[in-house]
Amino acid sequence: MRQVRLAKDAMDRDWADPELDLDAVAAHAGYSRFHFIRAFRETYGETPGQYLTHRRIERAEEMLRTANLSVTEICHLVGFSSLGTFSTRFKAWTGLTPTEYRTKHVGRGAALIPGCYAMLWAGGFRTAPGGAQRNSEEAI
Repeated sequence: MRQVRLAKDAMDRDWADPELDLDAVAAHAGYSRFHFIRAFRETYGETPGQYLTHRRIERAEEMLRTANLSVTEICHLVGFSSLGTFSTRFKAWTGLTPTEYRTKHVGRGAALIPGCYAMLWAGGFRTAPGGAQRNSEEAI
């Protein structure tokens, strides 16, 4: 139980890392991937993949409501590498596409946070198309 909780904590901490996969999380617990899936499901009622997807979708919902970022930018910030997969899973979880969700929920609170601030808060900018790494200091 303790090892499974440690692995769940790692998912809660590193949910935005696109490199976070089942093998990495199972290694945190010290289990094989198949034993870890069974133990996690018994403990939390869903598979590790479902749990991580739900965490990422929850963060995407928050960003769609509060940040002035494109759906593609949010997709990558929450750890999805494919916009199609993100949109499909988002709709399955919320019943709305990311764009429909934003349209429904924006305007029900404070003004949107400018995208540049949201990107800096999320850890800076990812690798630029030319391959050069940009950090938050260079983006200012």
